[in-house]
Amino acid sequence: MGNDSSRLHLPFRHGQRPGKASSSSSSLHKPLTADHFAGIALLTLRSAEMKFKDKWLACVSFGEQTFRTQISDQTDKPVWNSEKKLLLEKDGPHVARISVFETNTVSSNTLVGYCEINLLEYLTQGEVLDLLNPSSSDLIVGKIYISCSVEDPVETEKSFARRILSIVDYNQDGMLSLSEFSDLINAFGNRLAAEKKEELFKAADKNGDGVVSMDELATLLASQQEKEPLITCCPVCGEVLEVSDKLNNMIHLTLCFDEGTGNQVMEGGFLTDTQASYGWMFKLSEWVHYSSYDVGLNSGSSASHIVVLDRRSKTLVEETIDSKIVLSMRAIYQSKIGIGLMDKGAKEFLLSISEKQGKKMNTTESAKDIPKFVDFFKGQINLAEAKYPVEHFKTFNEFFVRELKPGVRPIACKERDDVAICGADSRLMAFTTVDDSKRFWIKGRKFSMKGLLGPEISSNEFDHGSLVIFRLAPQDYHRFHSPVSGTIEKFIDIPGALYTVNPIAVNSKYCNVFTENKRVVSIISTAEFGKVAFIAIGATMVGSITFSKKAGDHVKKGDEFGYFSFGGSTVICVFEKDSITIDEDLLANSARPLETLVCVGMKLGVAKNSSNFELPNLETFAIN
Repeated sequence: MGNDSSRLHLPFRHGQRPGKASSSSSSLHKPLTADHFAGIALLTLRSAEMKFKDKWLACVSFGEQTFRTQISDQTDKPVWNSEKKLLLEKDGPHVARISVFETNTVSSNTLVGYCEINLLEYLTQGEVLDLLNPSSSDLIVGKIYISCSVEDPVETEKSFARRILSIVDYNQDGMLSLSEFSDLINAFGNRLAAEKKEELFKAADKNGDGVVSMDELATLLASQQEKEPLITCCPVCGEVLEVSDKLNNMIHLTLCFDEGTGNQVMEGGFLTDTQASYGWMFKLSEWVHYSSYDVGLNSGSSASHIVVLDRRSKTLVEETIDSKIVLSMRAIYQSKIGIGLMDKGAKEFLLSISEKQGKKMNTTESAKDIPKFVDFFKGQINLAEAKYPVEHFKTFNEFFVRELKPGVRPIACKERDDVAICGADSRLMAFTTVDDSKRFWIKGRKFSMKGLLGPEISSNEFDHGSLVIFRLAPQDYHRFHSPVSGTIEKFIDIPGALYTVNPIAVNSKYCNVFTENKRVVSIISTAEFGKVAFIAIGATMVGSITFSKKAGDHVKKGDEFGYFSFGGSTVICVFEKDSITIDEDLLANSARPLETLVCVGMKLGVAKNSSNFELPNLETFAIN
């Protein structure tokens, strides 16, 4: 064989050309130090056992990426043998969510079951996991067979070398000749390496017979890469590698080079499992510059999805809204004409229909809508957490304001009043100052602290203070809880409109949702944070805000504070200036801007006059 490197056909991704960074997971990871690198997990979805026959596909969501298998044949025992390598960081996501969908090209793909695994704990070659019902996690709908292993850096580098060497093993005898080895070195684009290829080959050819085993060459390459890197350009995507950054080069090459194992590699480039189940492609490198609102409404899905980041699992999830409602909201809230119509009587109309809908949801006849509601939000309402079964509720509103079982929302640092918590199961946005909130999220031109709190409360104490927005969607647990411990000074009712609190309206420069909507402002006096304003804001279809506490009551953080009847709504928490240090992950997500999916009891921040403390493990908190 001659030295013709054209025989080396490296697997460029679709649409990718040498010299351009790919959108694969290898080019998306941030540079790591050895202290933060935990390993690279090889996760393989082998097969499943389901309770009925269909065509099946499985998705893996990990961090802000989702991957999918191919669709199986019509069967109740689908086989995929599909794998993916995932980068593990010590302070990054460790939990992968596996979702199994039945596929139906006529109507829609349906999520049937899911499970979650901690990749650092499942270090095994074979495991059988129960697939849970997305509407009730105490019901098992099938089983899935997986394997997962995590390589240490040295073994990862050797494994990569073996796999890339196998490409030039043209006769597949497990031995490489000098000409085969030369083809590989030429593909690396390293002139120095090209000059030294004979020297390197002879070093491995100990018996001088002109061929060496791939294992010997893999060890030699790995060793040489440590001393003087041979690979200065990724042979898969063409990206130039930083010679001095050996760890991140190894990570890049390992994640970028997925061929050569004999198994089907999962298809990537998706944001969420729902999008992956339909095959909607998103370029993550471009998406990170958009808000969750932009992704949901302007990027190729169906204009009826908002993407948020699940704080517990660190994965992206979708919030589903009826597409007709989305289009209507955009027409009303994203234009001067729409808002003009609001000013000419539509506000009164929203108040009227909210009142009528509220009365309807309190009738016994409305109970028949509960199953349809649960089915529409399949996978987003966990009935296993509810204190009572569905049959217990006599009206829709009884179900909507359902209580949860004791203990399903543990309170972070429960005995420490200097630690504030999240006050609602919600999509959270947090800002150090009001100015930050207006720059990143609240686009209404007239928003101000004085406008939010109303004329009866002096805004001086809260000017330049920190602002936290808890947005509740219809599928959420709708009771809200005190984020701090203290004494309730007063409640102040502020009449107003009932605009939607959806990001479509909040992000509109023509609408001032938080300062125009009906709301109730409560002031909590605390020893650790000073005064805290806790504002419950009504919204379209939310005609009733009920409080569990009254003025003068002492509340402990985590105590139930009140609840909203049917619809989605928002609670806002305002802290005095320099009174709280909000958790960095919440601030970072909000600055993107990206809402964070949180649960009651998760840590929000710590009083600035507090001593340091250890952050609790967020992965122990249940998500609704």
